[in-house]
Amino acid sequence: MRQLILDTETTGLNARGGDRILELGCVELVNRRLTGNNLHFYINPERDSDPGALAVHGLTTEFLSDKPKFGEIVDQFRDFIQGADLIIHNAPFDIGFLDAEFALLGLPQVKTHCGEIIDTLARAKQMFPGKRNSLDALCDRFGISNAHRTLHGALLDSELLAEVYLAMTRGQESLVIDMLGEAQSSGAADTPRVALESLELLVVTANDEEIAAHEAVLDGLDKAMKGASVWRFEPAPATDEQIT
Repeated sequence: MRQLILDTETTGLNARGGDRILELGCVELVNRRLTGNNLHFYINPERDSDPGALAVHGLTTEFLSDKPKFGEIVDQFRDFIQGADLIIHNAPFDIGFLDAEFALLGLPQVKTHCGEIIDTLARAKQMFPGKRNSLDALCDRFGISNAHRTLHGALLDSELLAEVYLAMTRGQESLVIDMLGEAQSSGAADTPRVALESLELLVVTANDEEIAAHEAVLDGLDKAMKGASVWRFEPAPATDEQIT
């Protein structure tokens, strides 16, 4: 399973009003593991940033003047996202800007190139209704350090969001899922999946010394409650009514 955590920085808030993308970052996850195969561009937006946006990202027109234009990086970006799920915080914002950039180049929308688009802001609102669900707030909630985040940056924010997403979805993991993931990522694409029936659980039985210690604990419980503790009784076998 290939997923990309994506973030953009822009000249302002209104893609339809002519604001442009000036930074683009993608962090790759394969089977819920960071690969280090990331994609990052500074982009010449061919216009100045609004003062409010500049205060957020700090990327000046002078700094961006010699960077490639979006049309020069779009093919590499499309190849990178091909077939992957995109994980974005407030996805309508970033996808709206990407679609606007694609439209300027006569290209179809982003959704035609990628798999599912997952909005972590929408999911966070479902998980934590009525609470702040900005990226900073989620980092605080999940104990993820963002002390080095003085300005917004597409790659840095993507790396933080990757940690947040894994923390948000950690309950979906299991031993079997992890084993399947390792099997798929360690070899070729045709690596066979692990057969569940082949999994063997190690059974460790108590030795005589451990059994004696256990009985001593039960004796102490019996003495304290002046009777047999519940641990002395085996559960009654299920009746037919209970089974049905």
